[in-house]
Amino acid sequence: MKHVKLSEEASEKLLKKYNIDKKQLPVIFNKDLALTGMDAKSGEVIEITRESPTAKNAKYYRVVVNA
Repeated sequence: MKHVKLSEEASEKLLKKYNIDKKQLPVIFNKDLALTGMDAKSGEVIEITRESPTAKNAKYYRVVVNA
């Protein structure tokens, strides 16, 4: 799995594309080991890319919250 912090512009584009707001995204805690070294702050959006047997790569999005 690959975790990438989205820029504010990319986050806004994503939310607009799906007509949602950050409150509707699943959460990931800022102390999650997958975010180590990323300096992710509360409210930022993380893109998670996972290998999928059917779609090759599947993307998931999470909003960072304080643990």
